[in-house]
Order: sequence, then structure tokens, then C-alpha cells
Amino acid sequence: MWSGLFPHLTESWNNFKGLDPGYVTWMDLMQKHGYHTQKYGKLDYISGHHSVSNRVEAWTRDVDFLLRQEGRPTVNLTGSKTRMRVMEADWQNTDKAVNWIKEEAINFTQPFVLYLGLNLPHPYPSPSTGENFGSSTFLTSPYWLEKVTYEAIKIPKWSSLLEMHPVDYYSSYTKNCTGEFTKQEVRNIRAFYYAMCAETDAMLGEIISALRDTGLLKRTVIIFTADHGELAMEHRQFYKMSMYEGSSHVPLLVMGPGIKQQQQISNVVSLVDIYPTMLDIARIPVLQNLSGYSLMPLLLEVAENEVSSRRPRPPWVLSEFHGCNVNSSTYMLRTDKWKYITYSDGHSVLPQLFDLSADPDELKNVAMKFPVVAHSLDKILHSIVNYPKVSSSVQEYNKRQFINWKQSLGQNYSNVIANLRWHQDWLKEPKKYEDAIDKWLSQKQH
Repeated sequence: MWSGLFPHLTESWNNFKGLDPGYVTWMDLMQKHGYHTQKYGKLDYISGHHSVSNRVEAWTRDVDFLLRQEGRPTVNLTGSKTRMRVMEADWQNTDKAVNWIKEEAINFTQPFVLYLGLNLPHPYPSPSTGENFGSSTFLTSPYWLEKVTYEAIKIPKWSSLLEMHPVDYYSSYTKNCTGEFTKQEVRNIRAFYYAMCAETDAMLGEIISALRDTGLLKRTVIIFTADHGELAMEHRQFYKMSMYEGSSHVPLLVMGPGIKQQQQISNVVSLVDIYPTMLDIARIPVLQNLSGYSLMPLLLEVAENEVSSRRPRPPWVLSEFHGCNVNSSTYMLRTDKWKYITYSDGHSVLPQLFDLSADPDELKNVAMKFPVVAHSLDKILHSIVNYPKVSSSVQEYNKRQFINWKQSLGQNYSNVIANLRWHQDWLKEPKKYEDAIDKWLSQKQH
């Protein structure tokens, strides 16, 4: 979203390795072109606020071991029926943004751009999993939970553990989801997640109200989106890091002058489209090397002749992931009805193909049934990114980073690694896992 480029171009391989310092974002360009700019809340684009654990888990994903990296997903109800503000930090940032609109933005003669990054509806940290705890607690108050209709919650279907795609099995295991879950537990996790979404929605409402109260709403474009979704127990997983819809399909809502209300646009679009869109709104010439395409022609239903000067939007979007909780680089090409997912070099792990019109829950991999479709999507994917080569350089990067980190710790290495987020599993058989790491380090890259 901040770079307008795919991860294989910025080499932002994980939450620790983001954009290079000094990377020019769309906000930097808008500031250069006379916009007042303001950011509040979560940024994470140079490097995530993530623990050593998160880093080491990403670097060691090629090691032949299974270790739980997250706490088992759970729910926690807090406060009373009147407690609206559960996620205090997000509310504080929302208040700051509202005050900025009411006290500063209202007096500007030049245009402004305001960014507010919220943590909700991200699950909360779970201290029970140790000092580097993962975030596996779905937390809300009765005030928000009462807004959720329990009867309307769908319980997702699961494949048996034996039938799971090997990468899914690894993810489900590292996310601590391979144990037994009752229907009630699954329903609660999903209900609490929806309640957390409702609280997030209320923050957006505060921003819209502030713009309305100051008379700025009719000349302001608002874009609401997210960096990832939440599986909330679909495919026997919670959290993100997956190409299934629950994780990779994110909200994108836009309101503003000239944008028709209530319209749903069926094109597949991507977060890389935000960069050129922001420049388009500000009438700043769009750099030619971006991975994305401005959304304005879709939003404003621009006449054909005006669009001809632009690059035509392709009928696909690409997503890729190289971080932790998944034991392989993953690439997804999504068109209107097809989703093609391939891993690593494309051969050592079987790809997946889903027909989203016939199988919206993505339970039937039809790659073998429709080899021509799979092949043609793979060809398009190859034309965008040489993914076997990228996967290989990520593997080399991971090994190099791990070796540097290990050397920086000296003798203390075993001690530190034993106490990362996977400590509950690791400490049962430390020798076994140390050996697995040694074996991995001694292997030559192919």
C-alpha cells in the first residue's frame, strides 16, 4: 500500500524487513506537492513492531520441524454492557485524528491528507504464550458482542488433517489450530471477531462525523481498507498469512465527491492500487514503474477517451507472501472467478486452483481437473514474477539472516531460541530441534 510495488520488487520479505529507509511513499509525494499531511497509529512500513521471535520464525521456515508459534485462539469478554472503548490505543489515535480535523484541517487553505492506522480488528496479544507472545486473543465487551447475531454465524467446513494441503497443515500447526475445537468455540471466535469489527466501524464513524461537522465531508475522499483479513477459524486457521479469501480478500470502501453511492464494483483490485490512486486524486503525475493502477476510472466511471492515455488495468491481481507461519513462499493470481496459488518453485509443493463461483469456500482444489486453466494462469504469473527465482533468493536471504543473528548471539544461541514463542514445544525436545536447524544450515542451496 505504501510503496505501490509488489513485495518481490521492494524485497520486503517479512514483517521485520519492510521498505528501505527513505523510500518515497505517496504521502511523501503529496507533501512535496503542497498537501498538509498527518499520520496517526500503526505504520509498520519500514519495519514492523515485531519481536525477535517473529523474525526468527520467518527465517527458519525451511527448517524441517513443526513448532507452535502462536497461542491457541481464544476469546475474552471484558468490561460491562456500557463499555464502548475496548481498544484504548486505537480510540486515542481516533481522538487525535478527530481533533486534528476539527482544530487544524478546518483552517487549512491548502488540501490535506490524513492517515489513521488502527490495530483492530487484529486479535490481541496472548501473554500466556511467553515473553514474545503471539496475538491470538479475540477480545471485546458485551456492548459490541450484543450487536452480533449469533444465529447468522456460519461455522466453516474443515478438511480432515490428512487431506489438508501440506502448507495448510504447517500453518494450522504453527497457529496452534490442529487440536480439537467445539462448534461453540469456533462460533465464539467468529462472533468476537465480528464484535471487534463493529468497534472498528465506530472509529470510522467518528472520522466521518468530524468531517461532516466541519463541513469538509463533501470535498473529502475517504478510503477504508486493511492490510489483511482474518481467517477466524476458516480452513482450520485463524490470523492471516494465507491466500484463502478470509485472509487475502480485504475491504475497500471509498466515498467522496463524484463517487456514486451504494455502487459495488466487481473488478478485482489490490492494495498496490492505492499509491497511483492517491496521486490521481491529488493530480500528481503517476510514476510509470508502479505495480498498481489508479482506481479513479472505476470509481468515477470515466469516459473511454479519457482512459485511453492510461495503462489498461489487467484482469488479475497478484498477492505474495514470504513471512512466518507458512513454510514456503506463496503466490496467488486471482481473476474474476479463478484463484491460482503456487508455492516455492512451483513443483516441490503442489499448486492449488479454486473456482470461486462454484466453490466460494475454497474446499476443492481443481488444479488436476482443469490443467489448461492452471497452466495459463501459471504462465501469466511467470510473466509478472519469476517466482521460482524469487523463492530461491528468499531462502538464501532467510539463511543468511539467521546465520548473522546466530553469530551475534555467540554461545547464548540455544538459550535464546529455546525461549522464543515456540518455547512450549521446543523445550520438550530441544536437541531434536537444534539438530534440525544444524541440518538445514549445512544444506547447500539448490
